[in-house]
Amino acid sequence: MRASKFNKVSLIIFLLLNFNINISGQAQDPTEIKWFRVGSLHSWFSAAGMEVETGRTGLATEQLDGLRWDAQFLRQDVEAAKAVWMGTTNYFDRFLQQTIPHKVISIGTRIVDPIGMFIPVEFKMLGRFSAPTVIVDGETATENKVNDVVDEVVDTLKPDRMIISILNSTIGITVTRKLMAFSQQNHDNYFIHDYTFKNTGIYNVNGDVENKTLTDVYFFFQYRYAFGLEAYPLETNPPYTAWGPSNNITWGRNAVNQQIGMDPSAPGFEMRAEYSWYGRHSQGYQAPPPFQSSILGLPNHLDGGDGHISTPQFVGTVTIHADKTAIDKTDDLLQPKTTHHVGSDTDYQDSDQFNTTLMSNKYGVMTRGHANPTHANSIGNGFADQFGADAGGFAQGQGFGPYTLAPGDSIHIVFAEGVAGLSREQCYEIGALWKDGINGQATSFTLPNGTTTSDPNLYLNEWVMTGEDSILQTFRRAIQNYQSGLTIPQSPPPPNIFEVNSGGDRISLTWSNNAESWPNFQGYKIFRAIAKPDTFYNLIATLPAGTNSFDDVDARRGFEYYYYIQSYDNGTTNDINPGEPLASSKFYTMTNRPAFLRRPAKNSLSEIRIVPNPVDIRTNPFEGRIAFYGLPPQCVIRIFTEKGDLIRTIDHTNGSGDELWNSLTSSEQIPVSGLYIAYFEVTEDVRDDSGNIILTKGESTFKKFIVIR
Repeated sequence: MRASKFNKVSLIIFLLLNFNINISGQAQDPTEIKWFRVGSLHSWFSAAGMEVETGRTGLATEQLDGLRWDAQFLRQDVEAAKAVWMGTTNYFDRFLQQTIPHKVISIGTRIVDPIGMFIPVEFKMLGRFSAPTVIVDGETATENKVNDVVDEVVDTLKPDRMIISILNSTIGITVTRKLMAFSQQNHDNYFIHDYTFKNTGIYNVNGDVENKTLTDVYFFFQYRYAFGLEAYPLETNPPYTAWGPSNNITWGRNAVNQQIGMDPSAPGFEMRAEYSWYGRHSQGYQAPPPFQSSILGLPNHLDGGDGHISTPQFVGTVTIHADKTAIDKTDDLLQPKTTHHVGSDTDYQDSDQFNTTLMSNKYGVMTRGHANPTHANSIGNGFADQFGADAGGFAQGQGFGPYTLAPGDSIHIVFAEGVAGLSREQCYEIGALWKDGINGQATSFTLPNGTTTSDPNLYLNEWVMTGEDSILQTFRRAIQNYQSGLTIPQSPPPPNIFEVNSGGDRISLTWSNNAESWPNFQGYKIFRAIAKPDTFYNLIATLPAGTNSFDDVDARRGFEYYYYIQSYDNGTTNDINPGEPLASSKFYTMTNRPAFLRRPAKNSLSEIRIVPNPVDIRTNPFEGRIAFYGLPPQCVIRIFTEKGDLIRTIDHTNGSGDELWNSLTSSEQIPVSGLYIAYFEVTEDVRDDSGNIILTKGESTFKKFIVIR
């Protein structure tokens, strides 16, 4: 269920010993990953060919990892595991030296190439431009420095980013996977997956070839989606508090899976798609009378909770193209042939290309056809976690085939994967009103169709289910994008340098002017958040072209500030909302280090002050932060309990008179109420303009302060 069988070290050792892999040369390191972080949807991708359970970190506590939307906010992941299986019939196996009924090789959902079934040979990321340089107070201040690394800049590239992954396989099929991400605001919540499966006959890292025709070939994708990471964190320390019903939500036990469009002759046929969402849970919140029905969206219902919806996401895939045959390259509307829910624990998730019984069972899963009724229709308004006997829940299964592939033949399959739903703002607004209704403080609720109800649960559920319309809209845009030849209008590029500097009475922002040569360029917008980047940002400035600096004079002392800048055009090319400006992605320039107003350093320890004092962590507007003012340029601050226990050491090295402490101990605990002692020791001599020492290294003092928790 949660334990991963993927061990990166043992995998590499096995491949080295059994296939003579030279990671620096002939084959690609199968443990390498790359990120898409350019739009509102972030996710990682693996050189091994698929993103398996705990495949990025190897930690069971991080099973829910990837497909983060809205990625501006923490713990919004909905990806638990994925898999790709390839199977054929009547296959003469060179290892077993016999013809077997089914040969199936796989990556995932838990195991990556345990005996070299898929062999990575190329893995790189192309970009229209490299990630901008983002600096706060002289230091790199962006996650993209590590996680948006472009291997090759191609300024004519249509998507913002493209990952190219090529793998050979022991079955003789070479897989070329092209993944595409876009930052334009109407298209930034989906990725396009472009697959070519070619019978090259290459079956090992030496490039040896075995030419033979493969019959009844199926390509099977599995998507194990899950929800509730924000509501059921595995950490036990603040600020995380669980309001989810069970940790099984985070491995998909109550995921609901729907399939549509499997009969292209049916009235109203529009698309072939599968999508999932957080279903009702038998241990979930039950409203008090008269509101007793179970609810969707998993709102924060705790005492003191704000009611916000934590699982608004609808996630899934839409098929855009699948070859009819290796010869007929037109789109086959009857593909995929299999769209069925798959038991995440019970439907043969192990991999062993020498176990003929297992491979035949896996081939049966790949070819089982369309679910009728679908998983979602079978559950109806029931509890999703009580459907079936699989403790891990059910995933989406999608099989394309059967195909005949002679040597040199190939099959081309394209689909898009996206996430959509209520916006974060809506999650808070709707959730707050729902909680007011449960508590008897609100009695009328407006439904999405404009009518009203007195039932807060009905109100909540119907708004959450509007995510179904949102994911279908996302699929339509992905189809339109691909069918246009990926020619959607592009937004202006971000400034390739964005720098923020803290000051004594202002925070100064500067940026490069590279975006101003963009057609129809209009100007810049600057946004700011207070205390943390995982929150809402406010627009604080709209500036014309030719302006490349801004002073934030409204910043207040004692607060930490985060920023991003967007370049934008005049809206004449917007493909979805004509007239609305297209803007560069905020994720290119969003800072992850705080800037704050600084006071000049002092040369007397008697001027040190602690603000606020006492500090009430329950109500402190600084969110528990304590400020030390009047410091020397360089000193160490040690925080002791009244009994003399050291709980935190802070090195003050920025040369200013200010330092902020987040009120957490060195073990990330909130201090208990009581008296504390801050000990200050000068770590460098302080000299006046003439070079005379006015404060000596080693001088010290202490101050007392009170914490109220």
